[in-house]
Amino acid sequence: MKLGDHQSTQTNPNSAALIGSIIQRKAILVEHLRIDSNRRYDEVQAALAALPQFDNRIRGLLRDGEIDRVRSELRATQGAAHLVVFSIATHGDWLQIVSGKRKAAQYVIGNVLVSTQMTRHRLAAGLYAPLRVMLYENDEGTATIEYDRPSTLFGQYGDERVTAVAKELDRQIYDVLIHAAG
Repeated sequence: MKLGDHQSTQTNPNSAALIGSIIQRKAILVEHLRIDSNRRYDEVQAALAALPQFDNRIRGLLRDGEIDRVRSELRATQGAAHLVVFSIATHGDWLQIVSGKRKAAQYVIGNVLVSTQMTRHRLAAGLYAPLRVMLYENDEGTATIEYDRPSTLFGQYGDERVTAVAKELDRQIYDVLIHAAG
């Protein structure tokens, strides 16, 4: 069999070398933060719901090449927190499949203007931008928020331009989540 004729259905991570791919692996240290709130889940959820929501109409402006207007709309949308919610995945609803509904949601939160400051230098930084934040009702009946510290995620790229932006993002996301937690 010629190299180009190989159709890999293998799940072995080492099998990609058979078709000429190069795989690089690197362990990274990520700082994980957990905020246990004294507030109920619904209260923290309401605080996060008060964050600006991403306006998908901005994508149309981008598609139409209206770059200055895109920047202006992105700035106007982000509000005082400098962050927006891109999506909410209600993981707790899906638990009905196996055990019963729970109060749990993953928030995708970020800022396009901030993420492009990183991805312009390291495209792979898009893996972590926007950020993932998990909110759930804990066993005590109050809310817990968990997320990974941005500077530890983005720091793996070894690019000070990316890390400097991520350190500012550390502060922004922390402030927003602490405020939501009360």
